[in-house]
Amino acid sequence: MLEDSGASQHAWRIESREYARQERRRGRRFAFTHLVPARTALVVVDMVPFFVSENPYCRGIVPNIARLADALRAAGGTVAWVLPEVGERTAVADEFFGPEVAESYRTSGGTGPPVERLWQDFTVQPGDLLVEKSAASAFFPGRCPLPELLKDRRIDTVLITSTVTNVCCESSARDASTLGFRVIMVADANAARRDQDHNATLYTIYRSFGDVRPTSEVLDLIHSQPRSC
Repeated sequence: MLEDSGASQHAWRIESREYARQERRRGRRFAFTHLVPARTALVVVDMVPFFVSENPYCRGIVPNIARLADALRAAGGTVAWVLPEVGERTAVADEFFGPEVAESYRTSGGTGPPVERLWQDFTVQPGDLLVEKSAASAFFPGRCPLPELLKDRRIDTVLITSTVTNVCCESSARDASTLGFRVIMVADANAARRDQDHNATLYTIYRSFGDVRPTSEVLDLIHSQPRSC
């Protein structure tokens, strides 16, 4: 895949004092020191033109998402593409966002078959999941079929990626943790509008809901583990 010359990467970080806090608490820096690829899903949230085309940070994470998808498929895992559903217009959304912005968010996932609404550099492969969500979170009960589909595949670990880090990705990570999944947020495969927004979410997830690891370390986890349990 070609690199986008207009793409950017967040200057992400977890403070050393937070690493130290977790090391004191559980005796190691990361909660999840292994994964079973066959029981792992890469969750790709909202990588559609509405979000990706105007945000260089979103374009910057495309190669990392692609690398993770290729590696996890090859190891026997699942790739799950999650798109925004075009929902009903609501008075609450109009009141909160204003009618014009509410309508733009309502239709942010685009129209047509879901497979054609994904960002152009991605290809859905046989065996992948392709679902729509009608809430910020891909794991909120009743608003997306993803949790049930993952449980049908005996998935216990989710790799959270994509955009926007501090909205749909954070919401998905929190709810996935609540539902009992092992959560790893991939630090350089998520994108927000600003570094400070991105890093605030990474801190929150690492502190309370899951691990935060870069793509290179997640690939090491995938490659070092057996295909099945």
